[in-house]
Amino acid sequence: MSQLREHWSSRIGFIMAAAGSAIGLGILWKFPYTVGQNGGGLFILAYLACVLFVGIPLFIAEIVLGRRTQLSAVGAFTGEKVSPNWKAVGWVAVLSSFLIMSYYSVIAGWGMSYVVMSLTGVFKGVSADRVSAIFDEMSSSAFITIFWHALFTLITMGIVVCGVRKGIEYWSKIMMKILLVLLLGLFFYSLSLEGFGKAFYFVFYPDVAHFHPTSLLEALGLAFFTLSLGQGIMITYGSYMKKSEDIPKTGLIIGSMLIVVALLAALSIFPVVFTFGFPSSCGSGLVFKTLPYLFEQLPASIILSAVFFALFVFCALTSAVPLIEVVAANLIDMYKWSRRRATLVVGASTFIVGIPSCLSNTPYLAHWKDIYGFDFLGTMDHLVCVWLLPIGGWFTALFVGWYTDKNILWKEFIEGTKWRFLWQGWLFFIRYLVPVAVLLIVLEKSGLFPCL
Repeated sequence: MSQLREHWSSRIGFIMAAAGSAIGLGILWKFPYTVGQNGGGLFILAYLACVLFVGIPLFIAEIVLGRRTQLSAVGAFTGEKVSPNWKAVGWVAVLSSFLIMSYYSVIAGWGMSYVVMSLTGVFKGVSADRVSAIFDEMSSSAFITIFWHALFTLITMGIVVCGVRKGIEYWSKIMMKILLVLLLGLFFYSLSLEGFGKAFYFVFYPDVAHFHPTSLLEALGLAFFTLSLGQGIMITYGSYMKKSEDIPKTGLIIGSMLIVVALLAALSIFPVVFTFGFPSSCGSGLVFKTLPYLFEQLPASIILSAVFFALFVFCALTSAVPLIEVVAANLIDMYKWSRRRATLVVGASTFIVGIPSCLSNTPYLAHWKDIYGFDFLGTMDHLVCVWLLPIGGWFTALFVGWYTDKNILWKEFIEGTKWRFLWQGWLFFIRYLVPVAVLLIVLEKSGLFPCL
């Protein structure tokens, strides 16, 4: 199978695809408001530590697992003297990617709508309350939300159906270049704002007073989410790697890229917030309900707002591609489906399953929040982020660290790399630190031990 399997044409191609998966909506949507709610600098420091000591070791483990087996998420959980029940972990990862895509495309669709609204001057001269109302009106329209959800899903399918090299790798290189140019443009613009100094202080000063014990677990969860762990993505992408590729070095490069982009995003968004005296803890409505109003107060507001939401859409697209690829790759590997058939089935299915998320703010699902505590989209996000991703990551760490033959693991880790000295440290992290850290996330986020 390894001879027939398509591989990345180059290491840079894999890096761009994997980095694109990690640098997604988590960076522009979830990262800023989570940082704001947890006091800034010390939280970011905790996040960086979690990325380095928990996220990257598990990231490398998933790549090792994929390259060793040359199989996608479900098939990768095999080996000598390994129970077939371990494949259930792969199915959890596949289910996670499927469900994330179903509501991820809804949020991305909102971003596409905001690009159009920004360019057509919808936010011109309106009050902060009116900007918030515009979002409520848009998200409560079933037709508008489903339209953008469908369009974003179709674009993602169009990339995946072209294959690993001509589709995912080719477009990841293009989208990542555009993403970085847009982000750097916003960053340099933010340097001219009055609030940049305060934002810089907020991002880098370790304010102990606003850091709580639960903030460390928030940092762990955010590192997990932003690195696309527990979704089967890196297992699948690892299965397309050549044996000559340097896994530890590649993992560190991608982790470093994520950290740099996260800091640039924070230093691009918070200067806008602080320039107009808004609180840093604006919450999850920061992107759609706060930033459009703040952009409107600045020179060249139409261009600025459109560029930001274009960046938002590109971030979403680079993450959405692997979500469909994970599910499609398993259908291709296990049932010998053609790529076209697998992509069409997965894309159509995620679109259908995503329709209730489109209707979250409409009268059709008005009472859902009263029953479950979240709207439908929030329920899906809670199910995936609190349960499926951490549980999948926890079992992946156990499988790689304790159930995979150590000699096989050693050979796979060192093949193609000169960084053999990282082996013992990585093995310790994946066996002990990662399982404990992920277990703490599950216990705290689930509410079973809220005092953690």
